[in-house]
Order: sequence, then C-alpha cells, then structure tokens
Amino acid sequence: MQRLLYSMNSKKMNSRSHKISLIFIFILITLLSACSSQQTAQIFISVTIVADNQQQVFKVPAGSTVQTALDVSGITLNTLDRVEPPTYTLLSDQSIIRVVRVTESFEVEETVLPFEQQTVPNESLPAGQTLRVQAGSNGLQQITYRRVFENGIEISRSVFKVVTIQDPIPQIEMIGVQRPYTSLPIAGKLAYLTAGNAWIMEGNTGSRRPIVTTADLDGRIFSLSPDGQWLLYTRKPKAEQTNTINTLWVVSLNQEKPEPIDLKISNVVHYAGWFPNRPMTILYSTVEPRSTAPGWQANNDLHQLRFYESGRTQDTLLLEANAGGIYGWWGTSFAPSPNSEHIAYVRPDGIGLVDTEKGLMRPLADILPFQTRADWAWVPGLSWSPDSTTLYTVNHVAMSGLANSEASPLFHIAAIGLDNRPITQIALKSGMFAYPVTSPFQTEGRYQIAYLETIFDQSENSRYRLIVIDRDGSNRRILFPNEGMPGLDPQTVCWSPSAIPESPWWIAFVYQGNLWFSDPQTGKAQPITGDGLITNIDWK
Repeated sequence: MQRLLYSMNSKKMNSRSHKISLIFIFILITLLSACSSQQTAQIFISVTIVADNQQQVFKVPAGSTVQTALDVSGITLNTLDRVEPPTYTLLSDQSIIRVVRVTESFEVEETVLPFEQQTVPNESLPAGQTLRVQAGSNGLQQITYRRVFENGIEISRSVFKVVTIQDPIPQIEMIGVQRPYTSLPIAGKLAYLTAGNAWIMEGNTGSRRPIVTTADLDGRIFSLSPDGQWLLYTRKPKAEQTNTINTLWVVSLNQEKPEPIDLKISNVVHYAGWFPNRPMTILYSTVEPRSTAPGWQANNDLHQLRFYESGRTQDTLLLEANAGGIYGWWGTSFAPSPNSEHIAYVRPDGIGLVDTEKGLMRPLADILPFQTRADWAWVPGLSWSPDSTTLYTVNHVAMSGLANSEASPLFHIAAIGLDNRPITQIALKSGMFAYPVTSPFQTEGRYQIAYLETIFDQSENSRYRLIVIDRDGSNRRILFPNEGMPGLDPQTVCWSPSAIPESPWWIAFVYQGNLWFSDPQTGKAQPITGDGLITNIDWK
C-alpha cells in the first residue's frame, strides 16, 4: 500500500516538473523573439558629408564614427587631407562631416647673395694709397618654398630648404696707413703673411712688395727656399674643390709680376718644405680629409717633388703611407739636414731618420707621448745644427709621483747627435711649444739656439718668453717680453740669414699680430710693423 502511494505521488511530481519546464521554454522563446524583433528594428541616423564640392546625405547605424560614415560613402582620404570632426568622433543624427582636400607643391627660386666690401689697413703701402687684392663676386642661393592648398585655395607659403650654390667672395682692398716705425737694413728676404696675402721685405724693412694677393693663404705652409728665390705656400680650397683641406703652390720672387704655380698637390697639413742644395725641389707629406675631428687622418708619407717653371712636376715617393706610431692619426713632420744628406722625422712618440733608399724610418730616440685628452696630438719642434750633425728638439719626460707618466708637465730642450750619443737635456722646463731654432754659423763656427719658454707650469695653455742659449745650453738670456708685457703665442721664430754691416743677428717673431726684431746680444727688441695682421713669417 505504501509503495502504491509512493508511486502515485512520484507521477504527480513528474507531471508538475514537466509543466514548469514547458513554461520556462515558452518564456525563453518569447524573449528570443523580442530580441530578434529589436534587431530587425535597428535605428539609423542621417549624416551629411561635404567633400569635393558636393554635399551628400547618408544613413549610418547609430553609434557610428566619422570613419564609418566615410567608408559607407566610399570617400577616401589622401595623406594630407583632414576631416572635421576627426575620424574617431562618434556621430549623432544630422551630423555634418567636412572633408578638406589638402595638397602641396614646391617652388624653387634663386637669389643673389651680394658680396661684402672689406678694407684692410696696411702700412706696407704709402698712406692713402689703395690696392685691390681681391675682386668681389656675388654668390647664389637656391630657396625652396613649400606651398599648401586647402580645397584648391593656398593657405601658406613657407621656406622648406635653403642651399647655397656659390658663396659670395668679398672684395678686399688694402689702404695704406702711415708707417710708424723706422726702417732697418736686413739681409736676404723676409716673407710675411698678412690678411691671407704674401709680402716680401728686401734690403730694408721699409721696402715691401706684395707677392701673392689672392687673400686665401691658410698659413699651414709658408716657407722660403734656402736661396730666397721661391715661396712655398698653401691656399684654401675653392668652392668646387670638395673633400679638400688646401692646395700647395709656389711662386717666384724674382719676377715683377710672378705667376704662381699650382703643384697639383692637396691636403698638406703638417709638412712641406725645401730640400736644401737641390734647386726647385720640395718634400711634402699628406693627409686624408675626414668629417670627424681633427678633420683628417694622416698618411705619414713623404714625397720628393721637382717642379719646373712650365708647371711640369716630377714626384717621387720616398716613404709610403704608414700607421705613424702612437697618435699616428695626427701626423708626422720632417726636416732635411742643411747638407741634404739626411731627412729627420718627428712624431708624438719619437725622432729618427728616413732611409730614402729602403723607404724605412730608423729611430734615433723615443719620446714619451703627451696625453692631451683632446682631438689633437703633441709633436715636438725639430731643428738641425748648421753642420748637420745634431738635432735639437723638445723632450717630454716623466714626473715622479704621477700615476700617468704621459700627463707629465715636464718638457726640456734636448740635443740628439747622429753619432749614437744619448739624448742630452740642455735647457730645462721649456714647455711643450718651445720650438728650438738654430742660428746660422756665426763667428768662429759657433751658433746659438733660440726657443720659447713657458711662463706658467701648464705649458699647454701658457704664453711664452723668447730665450737664447749657446749650443751647449750655456749663456741663457731672456730676450722678450719685458716685465709686465703679455707673453708670446707659440710659434717658430726666425734668425736672420746672415749679419750685415750695421745690423746684428736679428731674431724675428710675431707679437700681437706684428713683426718684431730682437737683438740676441743686447736684448733690445723693437716692432717692425703696426697693423696687427701678420700671422706667419720666414727669413732666408
């Protein structure tokens, strides 16, 4: 009986659950039908698109962006086109979209760059007289303008690029000013570089004449031949001479209107000089221009070049390009002996002789390199004794107590004999830019040495005083400047080539842009020029 009642109750419960399931299914179907009905009745909005001089109305679903409307309309945007409002903006009914067509064009104009007038005072000319040393010429500049148009209407015009096709060349005129100093008799020829032009003094310091008036000498090379017949010099490159630091030239000093000779050699930075006892023959070394500091990579090579007045040249390679030792990227300098039997070389780490037959460099003495911590390297000056047996230079020596010996501030004037004698210090604490120069033979086969001596311990940034000593370092005398005067800038001074009646063995140097003479016996110094424009001198 109980089992029967349980069975009847179970049937009733199953029937009720079935009814509930049917009701749930009905409700679910009703909801799905409602959703489907809502999707079928999706809301659209109207938007107006103004583009390309047309105005069109499009229907897009509510909640669309400007980009969606543009896609519906089939309107594409170019790179510069812009849309108002931006493409990411959500649209509402009756929104207006404006497409602005943006185009650009480029227009090139050429303009003239006028040259400037430069007047340079020069006491080498009579007062009031003028001399045009360089004719001026206009330059040319190319300007590219960018023009922007919106819907065909120009809205802006701006400079896009400026290129100088040709630099203007200034017109330079020298005007004579009153000569303030008494002229002195001199031996040989004294050449000087002023305002980019080469001049010569001969006979006396008041007798001056221009030799090269191109106004573009760069002063890297400025050297008289031993016989005083030629001037070797470098010029700045012309505008069309790309990847060029300078060019090498010679000019005769015996012609009234000499025509300079282009030696067809470029990029001479450290050395070009005359080969003694070999007429119209020079030695030179080259570099390769670089865009990075210092502006070149040295080849450390050595050439011998014979030139002719016709312009023909004969070039012989004596020393092939090489690494150049420590700091070889900076470069090597050379110095032929007065008797032409030897060619010495000097570089940041040593001094030696060039074996021209084998093309080798044979060391004589090592030099402690100086660590500049900059984009330049220190190369000591070098000078031969007049008998070609001894080299005079600046020796860098270590200082006790310094962890880095290359940072030592100690520099001494030193002598190096060719007979395998050790390097000998003959003057202490000269400074790195001492540049010793030996005099010609004087009385009884004796000679002296002139050099610069640092005023302050840090010789790298110091001014200098002019010193003269005997060949063994004795009899030291300070010649210039006097107490209270500023010191000299680093330079190589010049001895007069010989003594003449009523004239001592002058030492010539540049001080504050003027040529000065000093008498090594009396210590008397006097200015020769006063216009403040001189940068280089040589005396033969």
